[in-house]
Amino acid sequence: MFYKPSEPHGLKHGPFKAIVAPRPIGWISTLATDGTVNLAPFSFFNAMAENPPIVAMGINGTHSEGGAKDSLDNIEATKEFVCNMVSYNLREQMNLSSAMLPRSVDEFDYAGLTKEPSALVKPPRVKESFAHLECIHHKTIILPSHNPKVVNSMVLGEVVGIHISDEIIVDGMIDMKKYQPLARLGYMDYCHVEDIFSMDRPVV
Repeated sequence: MFYKPSEPHGLKHGPFKAIVAPRPIGWISTLATDGTVNLAPFSFFNAMAENPPIVAMGINGTHSEGGAKDSLDNIEATKEFVCNMVSYNLREQMNLSSAMLPRSVDEFDYAGLTKEPSALVKPPRVKESFAHLECIHHKTIILPSHNPKVVNSMVLGEVVGIHISDEIIVDGMIDMKKYQPLARLGYMDYCHVEDIFSMDRPVV
């Protein structure tokens, strides 16, 4: 089949996010200027560069109480955030934190998670997570939107500190079978790493 994204595709659900899959989940913790903590997962998320390490995430849509989503507002205001990486064992807590909660509700408490102080930035980390990327805001790029009420934005952050649990380090490398990173597919589907294979890059 072929379809233009601007026209009906004729399927039960939009296939775009099912095609671009799997996508790692950035579980983003931020602080508002008044000290309120926010935690939210974003599946439009990935690493964009290594030296320095740069992450990118898409923050789209609006808050149920109006205005931009808390994550975007907080990052723009404080210039700091933490990417708490999601493993299979944290799937339920991550999903709970995705609920469109009132701004007065602390997602850490709602999902039964523990706040852990960060080393270089003010937003706390999810203690239960196996890995954390402490970030400072680099740039926000406003993307096209076909809905005037919805802002599509891409936030770029420079990683200034990295935490890795000793539990997932084996022989000086991250053991993916212990890490079991969770990823988003299309629709309401997820996956996690179970089968792993290696390939050396060809030498020409």
